[in-house]
Amino acid sequence: MKVLVTGISGKLGRVVTRELLARGHEVVGLDRRAWPGAPRHVRVVEVDIRKRPAEDVFRTERPEGVIHMATVTHLVEQSPDRFRINLEGTRAIVEHCARYGVERLVFCGRHTYYGAAPDAPLYHTEEEPPLGVHDFPELADLVAADLFAGSALWRYPEVATSVLRLVYTLGPAKHGTLAAFLRGPRVPVVMGFDPLFHFMHEHDAARAIVLALEKQLRGVFNVAGPPPVPLSALARAAGRQLVPVPEPLLNLALGRFGLPRLPRGALGHLKHSVVVDGAAFQKATGFVHEHDEGDTVRAYAAA
Repeated sequence: MKVLVTGISGKLGRVVTRELLARGHEVVGLDRRAWPGAPRHVRVVEVDIRKRPAEDVFRTERPEGVIHMATVTHLVEQSPDRFRINLEGTRAIVEHCARYGVERLVFCGRHTYYGAAPDAPLYHTEEEPPLGVHDFPELADLVAADLFAGSALWRYPEVATSVLRLVYTLGPAKHGTLAAFLRGPRVPVVMGFDPLFHFMHEHDAARAIVLALEKQLRGVFNVAGPPPVPLSALARAAGRQLVPVPEPLLNLALGRFGLPRLPRGALGHLKHSVVVDGAAFQKATGFVHEHDEGDTVRAYAAA
């Protein structure tokens, strides 16, 4: 199958590309960034997905499948350009898929859309609405992109669209929200709280994304690997020092004293769990994770 990957030059995009190649697919990529040393048979087109040259790639390459990963997910730095890429870019990709006969579309989203709250269910199912924007406004454009991609299910029924809400990824690429949070020598925790964190190995995440494409899934699916673990256990396994901080002082301490920078809305995630039920995805694809939580943390810490 010829597969177009948007956001191909990102760390997870590269892992997904190698998984596609290993399974015998042909890959074309779109990204504003170059990929030095890209696999020889992969064509990477450096272009903004909102621009006409991106549509020209759809028109000339005629991909059968698209994996859309070209969303800006850096939450500390906000910019109007980020919002336009996430919303207008997703709209453009969905419309190009319908216009140029793409058969399958996979949109890669986040499990954190469900929101962190004291009354949140222990395991979110796909039937529950994304409520993260109420306490975490920095997620608003990402949630909107997720919902727009989901609208393709009825807007363009000829395209088999799957919206994946993946748990945090972790692994040797040392990329992503959780990897950035654990990067420094000290990990802050809100005094009196120890939430469960749900994560999976980046290679398992890549396999899940490719499986969704190959199985021609339709619908919204949570994607999870091993069971969640307490933040304190995760930090210790990664060799980090836990720093309990009273909540009123945490905003002042973040970004200083060796602590990571976090947007204000992320503080809820240091108090309350966001964990998802991935049973529907497992049933639809037969997906089974290959790396448990211990393997995943060790792969990250050793990289």
